[in-house]
Amino acid sequence: MPKYIFVTGGVVSSVGKGITTAALGRILKSRDISVSIQKLDPYLNVDPGTMSPYQHGEVFVTSDGAETDLDLGHYERFIDEELTKASSVTTGQIYQAVIAKERKGEFLGGTIQAIPHVTNEIKARVRAIGRETEAQVVIVEVGGTVGDIEGQPFLEAIRQIRREERPEDTLSIHVTFLPHVGSTNEIKTKPTQHSVRELRSAGIQPDIILCRADHEVTAEIRRKISLFCDVHESCVISLPTMDSIYQVPIVLQDENLGDRVIELMGLDAKPRDLAGWRELVERLEHPVGELTVAVVGKYVELHDAYLSIKEALIHAGIAHQVRVNIRWVHSERLEQEPVGGLLEGVDGILVCPGFGERGIEGKLEAARYARENRIPYLGVCLGMQIMVIEYARHVLGLLGANSTEFNVQAPHPVISLLSEQRGIEDKGGTMRLGGYRCRLVPGTRAAAAYGVDDVIERHRHRYEFNNAYREQLAAAGLIASGLSPDGELVEIAEVVDHPFMLGSQFHPEFRSRPDRPQPLFREFIGAAKSLRSGLDAGILSGERERVAAGGAGGA
Repeated sequence: MPKYIFVTGGVVSSVGKGITTAALGRILKSRDISVSIQKLDPYLNVDPGTMSPYQHGEVFVTSDGAETDLDLGHYERFIDEELTKASSVTTGQIYQAVIAKERKGEFLGGTIQAIPHVTNEIKARVRAIGRETEAQVVIVEVGGTVGDIEGQPFLEAIRQIRREERPEDTLSIHVTFLPHVGSTNEIKTKPTQHSVRELRSAGIQPDIILCRADHEVTAEIRRKISLFCDVHESCVISLPTMDSIYQVPIVLQDENLGDRVIELMGLDAKPRDLAGWRELVERLEHPVGELTVAVVGKYVELHDAYLSIKEALIHAGIAHQVRVNIRWVHSERLEQEPVGGLLEGVDGILVCPGFGERGIEGKLEAARYARENRIPYLGVCLGMQIMVIEYARHVLGLLGANSTEFNVQAPHPVISLLSEQRGIEDKGGTMRLGGYRCRLVPGTRAAAAYGVDDVIERHRHRYEFNNAYREQLAAAGLIASGLSPDGELVEIAEVVDHPFMLGSQFHPEFRSRPDRPQPLFREFIGAAKSLRSGLDAGILSGERERVAAGGAGGA
């Protein structure tokens, strides 16, 4: 049976529980302990699939088609394991399941209550992931903060699990924020003390307190927290704010978090070994060059809306030893201001996924600018559709070419609704979701990037490339380079006569890893780097010629 680590948060949200959970998973895996991770989200939505990015940030999609919290992306990137729908549990799912059982008469006429029926369902979900994955340790992160009303059933379920399991088979880690008061130049521990008191009032005594702070957590502060929160001083762990999330496993390793967990849970572990991860971080911190990539979307003021894209660009940069500087460009600005002014000087352009008509014409302008100026372009999901629409309009000359998502009466619907989507009215969980196989067309840039015959990538969309225009576009230079196994769905399209102009209907960013970048992102950054190197060489050569000419004239 697996052991369980429960990670809760206090004082404020966004304190770093997700990164802490992911980093702990990386530390345990480096010591040859198998790990799986689960997120308990207190909101009543069944999943975040219908939530605005402004409310929730990115929706991360698992291989089995679950729309989940963005923290699952961090989990997968750090522990390098493909998670499933079992790793994402919401209050909405819990109540939906309990009510469905009541409607079927499974409770034999009894009164349905939060305890034991809701808590039993939560416990069943927590224990199910251990059986499904056969992991030695399941790390369970509870969303929100201790004291939130909606989180109380989850805390009660955790209290019960800790009572039902052997003491060494469960562990509680509480992540809190230590604020710094500028007027007195002090770090304050009182919010942490109150947060721990709230957790203890729910019947859970933390075993480890992880202190997030922007300033040094001194030995004196640790002793104070240890005394007032009844936690051993060695189990008060400091986590300062870092430049990169990928530094966190190293910092926590050096703070002996892994050792404390292994000791308290009686785990049989190999010696510490984060050498590969340290090398990765070294490459990240010491690039030999840099590039600027314009990321074009309509939620760019909220970077979390495109979190996996941002991380995939970082991973590709690590592989090429360059720092990728992101220029966030709002697609609506491209409709109102000169495109050249917003995109001038970039080494690559990435057009983001999304839904709805807002900002579409700006994205089309970005694709046109990339094509006409021969700037490497990567389109993700809607970004591929944008590439196709722009090409149809300005290369084929098909006036009014569009997607039926934006114009049902488009004279040239080069993008149209998937046949399987027709007649569907419910919005939640009804798109083409999860992993689907893609067959790569030999001799294409996409096939060269992957180096294999077929791949499985994750989808989240309702519209597709319209096959009625496939031959016409191919004859003009925009070809399908990745297809569904039956050849009916275009999964990847690319422009032949261009340094790199490619779009994928799927979301390649979801499968990128810091030490194994996703191939399309890797090749996109590689193309941008090659063009930048050639441009720099040309500038230097031209400068040498100018100097030489000037010297001769002076003589």
